[in-house]
Amino acid sequence: MTNFTKHSIESAPEASKPLLETSFKNNGRIPGLHAIMADAPPLLAAYNFAHQQFMATSLSDEEKTVVWQTINVEQNCHYCVPAHTGIAKMMKVDDAITEALRNETALPTPKLEALRTFTLLVIQNRGFVDEADTQAFLDAGFTSTNILEVILGAAQKLMSNYTNHFAKTPVDQVFEKFAWERKGQAAK
Repeated sequence: MTNFTKHSIESAPEASKPLLETSFKNNGRIPGLHAIMADAPPLLAAYNFAHQQFMATSLSDEEKTVVWQTINVEQNCHYCVPAHTGIAKMMKVDDAITEALRNETALPTPKLEALRTFTLLVIQNRGFVDEADTQAFLDAGFTSTNILEVILGAAQKLMSNYTNHFAKTPVDQVFEKFAWERKGQAAK
């Protein structure tokens, strides 16, 4: 089994120290994911940049949550589902949306359901989404720009989900109350 170091600001490689200092400043703590990623400063920097850019997309907070949690659930990320449950609460996203995403049940609006369906197709088909499915996404009220924004969200989540799979990152204490396991499937 590979062991991953969960870095503090003091133990981190020099290039990660300012990144962890920013994480601490922004969160009042160093998220476990950041502490693990700090061992590879370019990964932590890329993840932070992708996150900032995804936050700047035209997607609403509800839509960002749908993209993130759809991917987190699909990729069975024991760390990111609870974290994004807490983040959704901070963003004041309706709990009904969060619960539907966590439990893989119907979302409250057809537009959000179209976003989840499209995001799943992007992930499952590695970006090879057929024209009819793409048109259904556009017909639901989304744009070609939103397609690119979903790709950005997928890139961000690939970095975090895969890191957490390898490192088995413990869920941050602040998000433990949102612990999650995929229904009908034991966590890997």
